[in-house]
Amino acid sequence: MTVDAQARTEERAAPPVSGGRRILAPDLARGAMLLLIALANATGVFLASTPGVDTTPHGPERVWNVFLFLFVHARALPLFALMFGYGLVQFARHQDEAGLPPGKVRALLLRRNAWLFAFGLAHGVLLYSGDVLGAYGLIGIAFTVLLLRRGDRVHRLAPGYLILAALYVLGLAALVLHGLAAGSGGAAGVPTSDFPSVTEPSYGASLAARVGEWPATVLSMLPMILFIWIGAWAARRRLLDEPARHRRLLRRGATLGLTVAVLGGLPMGLLAGGFLHVDADTAGYAKMLYETAGFFGGIGYGCLFGLLALRVSSWSATSRRQLPVTALAALGRRSLSGYLVQSVAWLVLASPYALALGDRLGSPTFVAAGCALLVWLGTLVGAYLMHRRARRGPAEILLRRLAYGRRG
Repeated sequence: MTVDAQARTEERAAPPVSGGRRILAPDLARGAMLLLIALANATGVFLASTPGVDTTPHGPERVWNVFLFLFVHARALPLFALMFGYGLVQFARHQDEAGLPPGKVRALLLRRNAWLFAFGLAHGVLLYSGDVLGAYGLIGIAFTVLLLRRGDRVHRLAPGYLILAALYVLGLAALVLHGLAAGSGGAAGVPTSDFPSVTEPSYGASLAARVGEWPATVLSMLPMILFIWIGAWAARRRLLDEPARHRRLLRRGATLGLTVAVLGGLPMGLLAGGFLHVDADTAGYAKMLYETAGFFGGIGYGCLFGLLALRVSSWSATSRRQLPVTALAALGRRSLSGYLVQSVAWLVLASPYALALGDRLGSPTFVAAGCALLVWLGTLVGAYLMHRRARRGPAEILLRRLAYGRRG
């Protein structure tokens, strides 16, 4: 082998981590996260609003609205961001261990995130303007340049954001409680934003609408670099890589995170369910409260799946309980493909120029929920079958070929 050929070999990206060596907890979290994303996005598309919610619910719809704000809305994206940050550190560590020079690792990450932005552009304009890939591509580039290779002293600052967020949650909670205590009542509706592209009568019209909607979505998500930083900090401490070592911290994170998310989402949930009546100012504070508390929900979910991975590790390899865990992890390893399949499904199932099931089958709220569950289950089965055949997801293969110049 010539010196040049040897250098090219040494600088080539390391292959993806095989299933036997992958860390289970992040894959479980990503697989479950896709169900939350499906529920949130399907509701938004079928009801043409952000967040997706029926503002005039009846009967069981009222209870479902409460559930969405406690466990789904503004809880899935923070988990997505945390796992994205965790994955950036995992990728860099894997390449370092394979002997790739730091400069090449940095270049690989920059190319990968640039292509992720391109994926987001195509996805956001062609399919679904609520896309997160474009924003995460930009954030990934900025994070790689500014923070990824910085020392522990810098990364120790990341948890400080949790203190600021907690203080902000307490402040918003005080404002909501003050509004309730004042007894002003009122008939303020649930604060939502319209989602015009999903109501357009033709694909061409919806395409034109998404051209304007997608850039605004990207800009609104850029502050999630703070969530991604928390995920990277967790990866540097190997919180999900070594759940047994961090069992106590994971338990506290799951308990506190989900408690804050539920309590913070309760006023908005009760308002959306028609169980609470407030003035417009209090409704606005309730919306900010549920959104901010959702970050802690993402932490809670992430810690919960770390604990689940620890529990699963004690099960026998032949246990029937392993099947759903294997399928969920398989979907987590193919989360990019699973995410994109969802957007194709919403376009086909909900659009006025396609099947328009929300108008044909009764309650759009429960049609959205049913479609979300079925689509997610379909991707779960598909991922499991690909796992059985040792095949990666098609989107993952394409991203790797574009970013790393090698076969998937």
